[in-house]
Amino acid sequence: MNAVVVRLCAVFGRSVAAAAGIALMAGATIAAGAADARAATLDTIAKQAILVDLTSNTVLFEKNADERMAPSSMSKIMTGYMVFEALKSGRLSLDSTLPVSERAWRMQGSKMFVELHNNIKVDDLIKGMIVQSGNDACIVLAEGLSGSESAFAEQANRRAKELGLKGSNFANSTGWPDPNHYMTARDLALLAEHLIKEFPEYYRYYSIREFKYHGINQGNRNPLLYRGMDVDGMKTGHTDAGGYGLTASGEREGRRLLLVVNGLPSMQARADESARLLEWGFREFASYTLYKGGETIEQVPVWLGERDSVPVTVPQNLSVTMARTDRPGMKVSLVSNSPVAAPIKKGDTVGKLVISAPGFPGKEVPVVAAQDVPKAGIFGRAFAAAKYLVFGNSL
Repeated sequence: MNAVVVRLCAVFGRSVAAAAGIALMAGATIAAGAADARAATLDTIAKQAILVDLTSNTVLFEKNADERMAPSSMSKIMTGYMVFEALKSGRLSLDSTLPVSERAWRMQGSKMFVELHNNIKVDDLIKGMIVQSGNDACIVLAEGLSGSESAFAEQANRRAKELGLKGSNFANSTGWPDPNHYMTARDLALLAEHLIKEFPEYYRYYSIREFKYHGINQGNRNPLLYRGMDVDGMKTGHTDAGGYGLTASGEREGRRLLLVVNGLPSMQARADESARLLEWGFREFASYTLYKGGETIEQVPVWLGERDSVPVTVPQNLSVTMARTDRPGMKVSLVSNSPVAAPIKKGDTVGKLVISAPGFPGKEVPVVAAQDVPKAGIFGRAFAAAKYLVFGNSL
């Protein structure tokens, strides 16, 4: 059996399969590349940054994305994740009330201005945590979930590992400066992605522009919510050690982008640089749908099966994001060890799609059998063997 590549030339506005000029050739496959489409020409004054297209899970730009940093109040995204998880599991409800400890009441920094010994609804605490960036609200929530903030931090660290956050450690629920409290920009982006995708019913809190509590009205600190650029979240941060940071997300024309920046010198720089990077991502890149989940891509030859070939597909819709200028040169190749030996079960991996373009580092996606192909009976196998002896491998 030989590795066979079926090259499918992707044409804008038409499905790849329908537009394919197909040629068969034996040889090595294209080497796997990272799922990114970064442009080397972009830079930023942020010390750490990452910009991701969540629709296709593509990194558009990164700078020091795996460097440890002080995430400041962007840490509250983790606290929000833990609270939303408790809500979804039924441990909490939005109407539940939690008591205010003296520790929470005395907490400094940004505040919701909770009242000592009062019992506050979880719904209000979430708004205080997100809109007002209240450190006091975070501590009330952390103590309500785990008994103490230190116990909450331990639980957050365990959950972070389960979510795949490899460069993070939480010492508290607020992002209050601590040498043992750190994250990376990549981890923040991954955490934010989990929150957006797992808790769409609660993500709405991040777009609330103002919240009034205890007679004090405060506006959301996210500057991009006010710029009319389709941003609907998430969280700012600032400490002397970390500088000014922002995790922001927005959706435009069916694409959701997620940005993390940190280490900026001022609030104005945070607002302007974040807007510039997000707009660059929306303007310079586009997502292209190659195949719909279940759509037949091609027929792959089968060896000793009741059928001579099996249709292959991708289980889910397949889109790629790349620079608009790279799109005309995009190539899609189907690579398979062909013919594939029967029996084959629907869903078995039988090859991969290799996607490439001149400025695109490449992407590989498994393809699966779209139906069962049982092994041929004894006469069918004998006929196939005789055919092979006469004609050889016709591929």
